[in-house]
Amino acid sequence: MGQQLQLGDLTVEVVLKNIKHVHLSVYPPNGSVRIAAPARMSMETIRSFAISKLSWIKKQQQKLQAQARETPRDYLERESHYVWGQRYLLTVGEAEQPPRVELTHQHLRLTVRPGSSVSKRQAVLEAWYREQMHAAVPPLISKWEPVMGVTVARFFVRHMKTRWGSCTPSTRSIRLNTDLAKKPRECLEYIIVHELAHLLEPTHNRRFVSLMDGFMPRWQVYRDELNRLPVRHEEWVAP
Repeated sequence: MGQQLQLGDLTVEVVLKNIKHVHLSVYPPNGSVRIAAPARMSMETIRSFAISKLSWIKKQQQKLQAQARETPRDYLERESHYVWGQRYLLTVGEAEQPPRVELTHQHLRLTVRPGSSVSKRQAVLEAWYREQMHAAVPPLISKWEPVMGVTVARFFVRHMKTRWGSCTPSTRSIRLNTDLAKKPRECLEYIIVHELAHLLEPTHNRRFVSLMDGFMPRWQVYRDELNRLPVRHEEWVAP
């Protein structure tokens, strides 16, 4: 059930759920705020919690609003695209054969059938990015599972509008944003470690920070790098 809190000029969406802990989220692109709270918790208690976090909320909103946005993509010749943090120029060819994508030293070569629309070109390229993720993720999970003492049952790669990753501890599953294939590889590794840490600690409390500090001492550097990089040009909507 969704409700709203008004704290001055700040509107906070409140969702009461069958959970044990309060979860506070600030979503891109404009910093909308949502609190997921246990169903038994009173609105007055939630209000007090939100007020105690106002400084943090404002800081996160400022970061999001300052983050650069990618220019809209038209999937045309010599358009810039990124793969694992490196910039490539797109070349587009047409051929009567199944679509394909090839990566060379400087170019990202997209081959599509004659007359393919922009949406078709986009779909082919995004499917290729998912393939890159499906190849890159399993070795990293295998690397970190024994280090962290956790086991991942399943992982999913999908386009996510509001976050880089998510974790469901009850099913030991993690979800990763396809766009991570455009960012430096260390950013993907940081997100994987972040989500695996949630198998040990579901919330972003002091224990979670301590776990991240122990497993990946430079995690805040990678987080800040990811936050500085341009995000996809689109209207993001909180789930």
